[in-house]
Amino acid sequence: MFKQFDYNNRPIVEIVNEMISDAVKHDASDIHLDPYPDNLHIRIRIDGELVDYAIAPDSVKKNLITRVKIMAGMNITETRLPQDGAIKQNINGYDLDLRVSSLPILDGEKVVIRILDYSMSTAGLENLGFTQENFNKIDKIIKSPHGIILVAGATGSGKSTTVYAMLQKLNTPNRNVITVEDPVEMKIEGVNQVQTMSEIGLTFSTTLRSILRQDPDVIMIGEIRDDETARIAVRASITGHLVLSTIHTNNSLNTIERLTDMEVERYLLGAALTGIVSQRLCKSLCPHCRRLRPTTDYEKIIFKEVLKQDVPQIYEPVGCDQCIQGYKGRIAIHEVLVIDQEIRDGIINNVSKDELRHLVYNRPELSASTLLNDGLKKVLAGYTSFEEILRIIDIDEDLGDEDEEIKSALIGNVKKEEMEELHKNEPEQVKVQPVQSVTPQVQPQAVNQTVPSASVMRSQEDIVEVKTIPDVIQAPQSTVTQTPVQKPIQSQNYFASNLNFDVDTL
Repeated sequence: MFKQFDYNNRPIVEIVNEMISDAVKHDASDIHLDPYPDNLHIRIRIDGELVDYAIAPDSVKKNLITRVKIMAGMNITETRLPQDGAIKQNINGYDLDLRVSSLPILDGEKVVIRILDYSMSTAGLENLGFTQENFNKIDKIIKSPHGIILVAGATGSGKSTTVYAMLQKLNTPNRNVITVEDPVEMKIEGVNQVQTMSEIGLTFSTTLRSILRQDPDVIMIGEIRDDETARIAVRASITGHLVLSTIHTNNSLNTIERLTDMEVERYLLGAALTGIVSQRLCKSLCPHCRRLRPTTDYEKIIFKEVLKQDVPQIYEPVGCDQCIQGYKGRIAIHEVLVIDQEIRDGIINNVSKDELRHLVYNRPELSASTLLNDGLKKVLAGYTSFEEILRIIDIDEDLGDEDEEIKSALIGNVKKEEMEELHKNEPEQVKVQPVQSVTPQVQPQAVNQTVPSASVMRSQEDIVEVKTIPDVIQAPQSTVTQTPVQKPIQSQNYFASNLNFDVDTL
């Protein structure tokens, strides 16, 4: 997808517009303009990874950056200080909402353009890839009259998308919904949204104090960043308000520990906390070229321990003209914890970490389904690959301290680092392009339908009705005799058509 522009004969305005529209077409989340001594490297981030897009010569380097700054309403004469701006306009038929940031570095100004798209949020919680079990938990916690609900994850893991989807569900005429954000990323009709401005003293904490005098029913805090914001948010939630917010932690257990480290009183935290949604994004397998392969010894052990299933084969990426190295789009991996009385008592009584881990993860039908559990279900269903789950999840940490036996088995049998060697020793497989009509040797019971992107959807026509994922997925039981080729994906949703579907229909 590397582009060669005629920089000498084409106007800079046209080049910048084409650069932005190309990024949108490829479902990119960011555009990077990186200055070098002799040129300007342009890269775009697709499915979480930066890809080279173009190289502009030194003669037009400043002109390109200046054009972007003009579009974003930034000061083009200031090149020594970082700046922020925004672009809201129609470019080549796309109604765009972009955030622009400039940073002075040794070779000039580095500019990053963030492409915002919240069509997933407007599509609703049903379209965010939750399993049926996790969707029911989400539906339960947002119906709470008060308390604090936290969405946890790293930067770029889709936290804002999930919070906005919750707000859409809570935004009813009989509720007063107020948000405090920095910045306001998506305008929601019927919601009172406040933009913080720390330079004039309008911080999260001062705004929150004022919001509490505005008779709110639901309060959304863009992010819990410091101790004071955390304490005010918790106090607001125990005075009859439902509070939504995001926090940068890895999972439910880490979130509880982080809040206690922020000097939030344990008796208040235990009473206020209602639910925690942890999530990460992983790349989705391209439905047009994915294929089955036998599981390695290491993978068999993990599946057996986590899902209690014998899994003889899983899908792997191949690569075709409709994807990038076998992946297209992203899907979210979730962990949803509903805080019950036992966990509240554990937080208030300051139980040990091992005991708190047991309360969070090891009580059947009450505990959170871990990120690893949710990820492996989606591997088994063919939505993503085992390698992607290894990339985003620390399996040893997810298994916890109580699984020393399985850890010993992993170390004694097949080490994680040996997995790549196992793949290298397998016979080299030929990359197969999609075929018009091929009957595969193996008919997996995993879902064989189109995987939607969890990161960017460009139009309302792309939005499907309901997208929950089955909680129990039957592993393919047939033995692979040769590398099967998938049939062309039919034009239907890869998720179930309704919330109460039968798993046997997969």
